[in-house]
Amino acid sequence: MKILVCISHVPDTTSKINFTEDKTTFDTNGVQFVINPNDEFGLTRAMWFKEKQGAHITVVNVGGPETEPTLRKALAIGADEAIRINTVATDGFSVAKQLAEVVTNGAYNLIIAGRESIDYNGGMVPGILAGLTSSNFVNNCMGLEIDGHSATVIREIDGGKETVSTSLPLVIGGQKGLVEESDLRIPNMRGIMMARKKPLNVVEPVASETKTSSLSFEKPAPKGAVTLVSPDNLDELINLLHNEAKVI
Repeated sequence: MKILVCISHVPDTTSKINFTEDKTTFDTNGVQFVINPNDEFGLTRAMWFKEKQGAHITVVNVGGPETEPTLRKALAIGADEAIRINTVATDGFSVAKQLAEVVTNGAYNLIIAGRESIDYNGGMVPGILAGLTSSNFVNNCMGLEIDGHSATVIREIDGGKETVSTSLPLVIGGQKGLVEESDLRIPNMRGIMMARKKPLNVVEPVASETKTSSLSFEKPAPKGAVTLVSPDNLDELINLLHNEAKVI
């Protein structure tokens, strides 16, 4: 089985976020980048298929040379090879278009993507990719088993979970629950050394177009000051909840 795991290069959630050029561009200065958490769950699940079923894992990213350390980390975790599509990730459609070319050329059976990246939270790429490659698609995936050319998938739905059966080729939008957090892997020294010898192929992008663009960015408003109300003054509490917070 050939598995393609899509890897997004995203800011660490502990990084301080700023914007430049009149709040139209994300400022990367001083920002630490990591594997998108939803993609990391998917990569760990792919490793299970590699160890139990002999699957071959390729990781792929759309981005410039600055994303290669993230791909090398994925190789150190256990992926067999990496592909970097040498273009800036502009929007969901253009990213899916580039990934679709890799999927078509590589004849992958299973494509694992995160349901969304934690930077722009677009949530578009897996579904568009499935459409472009005529693959089956299951989003919000939190459980996956493969038996031959058949797949059993557990996905999160409003109020619960749903188990569906489908066939390969399959694109999933993975998320937390696809594996346990305790199963996520940290590269060890042997993995890091081996990653240096694994192929990281740079391919040029295919022609595409940008369907969406960001006009400006805005940080959430700072939290207001806390108003303390005496436990003996319930009337004041009700007044504040009703007239100021407007929650009752």
